[in-house]
Amino acid sequence: MARPDKAAAVAELTDAFRASNAAMLTEYRGLTVAQLKALRRSLSGNAEYHVVKNTLTKIAAREAGVSAFDSLLAGPSAIAFVRGDAVEVAKGLRDFAKANPLLVIKGGVLDGKPLSASDIGKLADLESREVLLAKLAGAMLASLSQAAALFQAPLSKAARTVEALRAQVEAAGGAPPAVAEPAAAAEAASTESETAEIVAAEASTAEASTAEASTAEAPAAEAPAAEGGGEPEAETPAE
Repeated sequence: MARPDKAAAVAELTDAFRASNAAMLTEYRGLTVAQLKALRRSLSGNAEYHVVKNTLTKIAAREAGVSAFDSLLAGPSAIAFVRGDAVEVAKGLRDFAKANPLLVIKGGVLDGKPLSASDIGKLADLESREVLLAKLAGAMLASLSQAAALFQAPLSKAARTVEALRAQVEAAGGAPPAVAEPAAAAEAASTESETAEIVAAEASTAEASTAEASTAEAPAAEAPAAEGGGEPEAETPAE
């Protein structure tokens, strides 16, 4: 490969490493072109599967700050550059390797941390992001339903108690007790208190008026006795 072509290939691989959240290295010795195409289709949407040259990949990995592949790049190599769900990619590689034992998973890197072949197998055993989100949503809905039932329970219990009391009163031949609203009861008590105060004030005013009238009439009745000093003197006939 000419030097300009090699430089372009290294730059492309370097960009692929930097743009991926994970990369998984495989050896595809003995796989046919059709099998590789099938593997690419199974990983599409989450990863791009590229056949690479070991020497150029080492250079590109170092430029991208990836050192996990240094001792693994040997033989026919292909890398799955992950840009989606790494768990789904690990599952896809594992399932394809089970059906096609010629595919060998050698290792990888996830968020800058190296992965061994066994690590990728453990990653494949995890539940996918979609499944975890679905379980989380289900748990949240269950919690909300439990909370709603908890809030509604006291209200329904109170309603049943009131209905049972009403049924007992009706069975005894009486009328169901009326439940006054707290605000209405308070207003009625306030009105009765104000009425009593008004009546008491009017009674006090009337008593005061009667007392004043009695005091004013008393001097007028006693005036003649005080001025005459007793019986009136007889008039002397003129001579």
